[in-house]
Amino acid sequence: MPIPSIDTANLLDFLAGLLNTPSPTGFTHDAVAYTEKALAAFPQLKLERTRKGTLLVSWSGLASSRPRALTAHVDTLGAMVKEIKSNGRLRMTQLGGYPWNAVEGEGVTVFTRSGHKLRGSILLQAASSHVYGSKVSSMARDSDTLEIRLDERTVSEQETRALGIEVGDFVSFDPRVEITNGFVRSRHLDDKACVACLVAAVQALQTAGIQPKQTTYFLISNFEEVGHGASTGFPAEVGELVVVDMAAVGEGQTSDEFHATLCVKDSGGPYHHELSTRLRNIADENQIPYKVDIYPYYGSDGGALLRTGADLQVALIGPGVDASHNYERTHTDALVATTQWILAYLLSD
Repeated sequence: MPIPSIDTANLLDFLAGLLNTPSPTGFTHDAVAYTEKALAAFPQLKLERTRKGTLLVSWSGLASSRPRALTAHVDTLGAMVKEIKSNGRLRMTQLGGYPWNAVEGEGVTVFTRSGHKLRGSILLQAASSHVYGSKVSSMARDSDTLEIRLDERTVSEQETRALGIEVGDFVSFDPRVEITNGFVRSRHLDDKACVACLVAAVQALQTAGIQPKQTTYFLISNFEEVGHGASTGFPAEVGELVVVDMAAVGEGQTSDEFHATLCVKDSGGPYHHELSTRLRNIADENQIPYKVDIYPYYGSDGGALLRTGADLQVALIGPGVDASHNYERTHTDALVATTQWILAYLLSD
C-alpha cells in the first residue's frame, strides 16, 4: 500500500504551536493538553491520561495479533528556582542535561504557584564588560555564576518573594521558533519535532481513511529528559516499541538535518537488531532515505523502559537535529522522511 500524503503545512503549524507551549520536565500539562486537543479531532482514537500525566492513545488496527507502540516525549530542558538571592535574582537548578553556556543570555518565563508568569533572562553575575572587563570571558558558566535577572523592580530577596516567586517554581527557556528556507530553528526540537511527526502521521492515515495494520498505541511521555518518561504506561500486550526521538548531528556522526535516522546503539547499548532491521527494510521498500547512527552520549525512553525489565523489542528512529540540547535546528525534509517512516511502519505487517 502506498504511503498517504502528508500535510506538511499542518505538521509545521502544529510543531510551531507546540514549541511555543512551555513544558520543562515536571511542568508539561499545557503541552500534553495541546497534543491531546490535536488528536481528539480523530474519533477513531481513544485518549486517556495516566496517573503520571502521560497521554496514552490507542487505535484499533485491522488485526490485533501483534500490538505495537510508538512514543515521543513532550517534556523539554528547563530549570527550577533553587534560591532567591539577596540581590533579588534567582539561582537555578537544571532540568535535564545541558551545558550552562547553552542558555546564557536566553529569555525565560518563571511560573509561580499561584499561576503568574514573570519574565526575565539568564545572565552571568559579572555580565557587563564595561564593569568587569576580562572577567566576563574568563568566568566559568555554572549554577553558581549564572542567575535569572527578573524584569521586575526588585533588588532584594524580600521584593522578589513579594512577587510570588518561591523555591521550586518552574523556569522555561524561550524557544525562539523560526521557520525559513525549509529549516526549523528552535530550542526544544528534542523531542517536540517527533511529537509533530506522530500527529502528522495520524492525520495522514485518518484523512486517507486507512487503519493501521495492527492495533497501535501512542505514548506521549512527559519525563524523558530525566530518565523515566516511558518506563511505564504501555499495555501488557505490546510486543514492540518504536521510539521516535531526535538524531544527533555532529562530527563523527552519519546523521544530518535532511534525513531520518535509525539509531542502532546509544549510551545504554544496542537496540533490538531484529526490529531495527525490519525498520530498515520497511524504509528501503518505500524508498525512504535514511541514515544509521550511534550516539555515545544519548539515552531515550526506550532505554528507560528496558531498564524496568520490560520484555519487548525496542528500536529508535527520528529526524536529524543539529546542536542538540542547545539552539537546535532541523529541516522539513527530515521531518517528512520521519513521518513517512512512521506511516510505512503503521501499514506494515
